[in-house]
Amino acid sequence: MSIASSKEPTHECQRSRSIDEYLKQLRQALEGQDPALIQDALYDAEEYLRAEVAAHPDKSESDVLELIASTYGAPDEVAAAYRDTEAKVKAALKTPAPARGRERVRPGALFGVYQDPRAYTSLFYMLLTLATGIVYFTFVVTGLSLSAGFAVLIIGVPFFLAFIGIARVIALGEGRLLEAMTGERMPRRPVHPGPPASWWQRIGEMLTDVRTWTTLLYLLIMLPLGIVYFTVTLTALAIGLRLALAPLVVLSRDLGFLAPGVSLAMIQIDGWHAASPHTFVGSLFYMVFGIVIVTALMHAARAVARGHARFAKALLVVPGA
Repeated sequence: MSIASSKEPTHECQRSRSIDEYLKQLRQALEGQDPALIQDALYDAEEYLRAEVAAHPDKSESDVLELIASTYGAPDEVAAAYRDTEAKVKAALKTPAPARGRERVRPGALFGVYQDPRAYTSLFYMLLTLATGIVYFTFVVTGLSLSAGFAVLIIGVPFFLAFIGIARVIALGEGRLLEAMTGERMPRRPVHPGPPASWWQRIGEMLTDVRTWTTLLYLLIMLPLGIVYFTVTLTALAIGLRLALAPLVVLSRDLGFLAPGVSLAMIQIDGWHAASPHTFVGSLFYMVFGIVIVTALMHAARAVARGHARFAKALLVVPGA
């Protein structure tokens, strides 16, 4: 007996008599992996399998699964391939180690945050959330209002389907943005819509799918979160940088280089007189305090962005796919 024939009876794909059964086996094979990875794997598998079934209308699902057993692979083989690819991608995106002979501050150290690119991207994301929050909130409120208004008209059903579909595309884009900014693994594929179905079936599936409502909830609460993130970040950044530049302003004044329109009032905090910015020594105290504020902000932005990414994953990604 040849090797190929000896493997044939135990091939996992041959025991899958339907696409749903294959996907169930694939989900089980990926158990314990990141939900975003599972969602991507299930989408790719279902997309491929349904396309193959549609291309062979004269064959049953089980026959098609046997036909493509050697090309796409069994569920356990596909799962292993995704795990290997994910490990390689993580290794490629990992921050490179410092060159030998060069000292590098540990990212966990107080000032090591300035060498972490994620701190800067997280800070940018905190500022960006106000704009995205306004767009998301406006879209959801407008979409829900029009969906309710069009419910009695013939265009109500297709409009609602389009609204939910666009919301999921926006959520997918938000996930990709979060992954780029924070490094948290997010889906690169949407949830597959499944086999062709009527509009009413689609409506029923969307209304009973908890992810529909958690996605809309996330898009809605992005506005209040964005206001908080933007306000705190911009305020701390403005105060920290203003105080950190105090010695430069005082020194420029003493040397006669102070630009027109620039005054010492720009580095003062109302009601705080612990140190006088009118002297260079006092300005150094301001500078230290400003650096502490900016450093704490960098650490806080990185931590908050990571926490927000995990919160987003809980609402936007199907648990366990």
